[in-house]
Amino acid sequence: MTQKEPEKWLKIQISASAEQIDALSNFLEETGAQGVFSESLMPPGADDFPESSGLEVINAFFPADVRAEKRMKAVQKYLKSLEEIFPDAAVPVLSSETITDPDWGEQWKKYFKPIRVCQNIVVKPTWERYAPDSRDIVVEIDPGMAFGTGQHASTRMCMEAIEDIILKDRSTGEWKVLDAGCGTGILGITAAKMGAQDVICVDNDPRATEIAAQNTVINAVEDRVQILNQDAARISRPRNLIIANLTAKLLLKLRPQLVRLLLPGGYLIISGIIENDVPAMEEHFIVAPLVQHRRLTEKEWVCCVLRKENGGPS
Repeated sequence: MTQKEPEKWLKIQISASAEQIDALSNFLEETGAQGVFSESLMPPGADDFPESSGLEVINAFFPADVRAEKRMKAVQKYLKSLEEIFPDAAVPVLSSETITDPDWGEQWKKYFKPIRVCQNIVVKPTWERYAPDSRDIVVEIDPGMAFGTGQHASTRMCMEAIEDIILKDRSTGEWKVLDAGCGTGILGITAAKMGAQDVICVDNDPRATEIAAQNTVINAVEDRVQILNQDAARISRPRNLIIANLTAKLLLKLRPQLVRLLLPGGYLIISGIIENDVPAMEEHFIVAPLVQHRRLTEKEWVCCVLRKENGGPS
């Protein structure tokens, strides 16, 4: 019996400014990366937030096959285009190496520790111990290769917004939630653990929805959370709380659908927005029937909470 040859992978590491990170992540995934994650988002302590230098580091793993050289050239070409799009940003720095059998789960574990996201919500990885206070709502996550651990500002601000809305708005009898682009399912699961009874988590990445489904079982909310592997634009059931932690480009593309799905008086949380994108987001989102309810900011990241006026046009 012959022993299986160990798999080799091309690891690409890019240091870039925060405003370039979303575009880079999307490009790397579209180019065939089997795992993309950030190594610069170091875990804070239970009551602290990570410090940011304005730079983030992306790690991407590609199969070290016959297409590796072609992919490397495509990444280099894309980085050149980013320099033209973001002339005032730091020039991205690229390095690469060929490695054998990277264990993505182990890589994640180095950077993912329990974190108090806001007043009541604590996110912890499944492999870490945490002794909760009586008021704590603990969300357990095993991220695999999906996005969404509570370590990133855009995710944390969404969770803070969810907590604020569900705790303060007592006029809503039943929360019908959509988590568009759910990743690990962390935001939909948070809404369920805050008391939402009808949650839809949707992502077009089958790896993400598989991980999200596992996380609903870990958190014992699978009876309230439905995981769908499809485009968010295909959802047709009206919602009174929609969370979309995406890129500015995707948010603008989905805006008509999100507004149609949102019930009058309902809330729309949009995040994943960097400061440079705020004017465009305001132009397209803070218009009838939407009004701004709240805005959260952390470093260069912005999260907007919008509300749909009763009786307004869609």
